[in-house]
Amino acid sequence: TLYAQFPGEREMKVLSQALMCLILMVAPPVYAAGDPEQGQQRAALCAACHGMDGNSMVAMWPKLAGQHAPYLERQLNLIKSGARPVPEMMGIAASLSEQDMADLSAYYAAQETSPGIAKPEQLELGERIYRAGIAEREVPACMACHGPSGAGNPLAGYPAVAGQHSVYTAKMLTRYVAGETWSDNSEVSKVMPQVAKRLEASEIEALANYIEGLYSAQ
Repeated sequence: TLYAQFPGEREMKVLSQALMCLILMVAPPVYAAGDPEQGQQRAALCAACHGMDGNSMVAMWPKLAGQHAPYLERQLNLIKSGARPVPEMMGIAASLSEQDMADLSAYYAAQETSPGIAKPEQLELGERIYRAGIAEREVPACMACHGPSGAGNPLAGYPAVAGQHSVYTAKMLTRYVAGETWSDNSEVSKVMPQVAKRLEASEIEALANYIEGLYSAQ
């Protein structure tokens, strides 16, 4: 197994943290069924930042294409309620009904994520963290929650990350380092801040770079 070479107590803690991702497989909230065709019409509101098909051309804005619909819908609800502060989104989210959010989420989930390109000089470190973690600092492998190919786990509520802009991923990890979180589940919300705070800035950069290039390896 991945941790067979780590028999010590510290390494077992890392494995335990990775298994936490599997243990916390609580059922996500039940939302209205979305209509992708209706969502496509509503997507004009989002196109300036996220692209008409959900593939943002600006690295500071996340790609939404190919993301799990329940995850997208949950984030829209968090933004609308103010639980997840995104000033640029507040006005738009406030105008969306529950059905609008379901339709938009269904539309973006049906789109294909555009490939990302990773910098080769950072790949080795990023891959090592993503696939094996950092045992000496009790950092679990990212793939334990987000999958070997970065496809995420929709049942557990963990998002797809493959192909995401490295600038956006690094920004979010840095916010987690600062302790910022906005989950609607108190246990799940602890996972990323606990993991991210053990990463150095150079490791965050390398990890974000590797994740952006993951799509091409699927």
